[in-house]
Amino acid sequence: MRDPLPIDPLVEPPDCTVGVPGSKSITNRALITAGLAPGISSLDRFLVADDTEAMLGVLDAVGVTVELDVASAHAVVHGCAGELLGTAATLDARQSGTTGRFATALAALGSAPVVIDGHPQLRSRPIDDLVDALVSLGVGVEQLGRPGRLPLRVTGPLRGHQVAIPGNVSSQFVSALMLAGAVHGLTLVLTTDPVSRPYLDMTAAVMRSFGATVESDGQTWRVGGGYAAVDRYVIEPDASAASYFLAAAAITGGRVRIDGLGATSMQGDLGFVEVLGRMGAEVTIAEDHTEVLGDELHGIEVDMRHISDTAPTLAAVAAFADGPTTVTGIGFVRAKESDRIAGPVEELRRCGVEAHAADDGFTIAPAGRPHGAVIETHEDHRMAMAFSLIGLMIPGIEIRDPGCVDKTFPGYFDALDQLR
Repeated sequence: MRDPLPIDPLVEPPDCTVGVPGSKSITNRALITAGLAPGISSLDRFLVADDTEAMLGVLDAVGVTVELDVASAHAVVHGCAGELLGTAATLDARQSGTTGRFATALAALGSAPVVIDGHPQLRSRPIDDLVDALVSLGVGVEQLGRPGRLPLRVTGPLRGHQVAIPGNVSSQFVSALMLAGAVHGLTLVLTTDPVSRPYLDMTAAVMRSFGATVESDGQTWRVGGGYAAVDRYVIEPDASAASYFLAAAAITGGRVRIDGLGATSMQGDLGFVEVLGRMGAEVTIAEDHTEVLGDELHGIEVDMRHISDTAPTLAAVAAFADGPTTVTGIGFVRAKESDRIAGPVEELRRCGVEAHAADDGFTIAPAGRPHGAVIETHEDHRMAMAFSLIGLMIPGIEIRDPGCVDKTFPGYFDALDQLR
């Protein structure tokens, strides 16, 4: 793949159905729940990407065997019934925040010391709230690097049955404790309103599918009952991945449909299409598919705290609106794979679009069309995918480090050609 990778503008607006792979978030949650269940579970539409391969490596290191057929996107998981391999291990979460956070709580289920580490990018992301919660539950946590960051040495087992944790830094901390806590029973009390609340609902839905009990009033989550194997669990198409193609329809005035992702989806990021609808696109969310038909786009004000992964996508869309767009509620995304407030602002300015960062979001005020530029992706897969959309309309857009999309969507640029 060329680096930087040029994105050729579309000759005409798309009119197509685009296939996207299975959800990364659901795949990794299903791997954990199936891995902790007794017996054998089968997962269909398994996402094969760097983040899920990181989770496969983690499970293998703690004694869970997974047979993966890449060609058919099918996995067979041999669960450990909540009993981790009782030997010391080192778990490499690579660049996967989901894997790093989930693995840290998973390690607390065993009594042998387990080191959790990852790529320098992941080492820079805070994990102190999860560490504090585990320590309060009687888990031994030795910090081997910067305080509140990976690498960590975790020695279980979990001894407590109730923990308080903030919900306003990362939903992954709460999900990690929910997933591990269901083995012996755990009550989580959120001391703040949660961000990315749909991801907690997703975690609960996957856990219930594998037999766990989950009860919540929004601030208190009670999990227990352990897990049971599932003969066939079908993973939904990834709503975050779908957002790029649905956004492409909005930008270009074309039509794009995603099958298998509809009104019954458990993924909060499907709510991104409602934002596109507010901007002027025609949106259809049916039982078994979602479709966007582009039209003239208008600037809006929107709180994206619960769909923050799609904020870079909206930044690209907003560059083509007829007025300013202001995004709020996403201050916590500065600690994602990259600073997802500063990054979109910097790259839009590189394309000649007026944009300004704020503590909890950004404002984009286009005055004419963007111009060509070499986009710096900041080692962030979502920046690469989002800003490639500008190239569908504007000549001269090139994406630096395009291979970073392998983190969650290795075939993204091939899939983008489905619009042609």
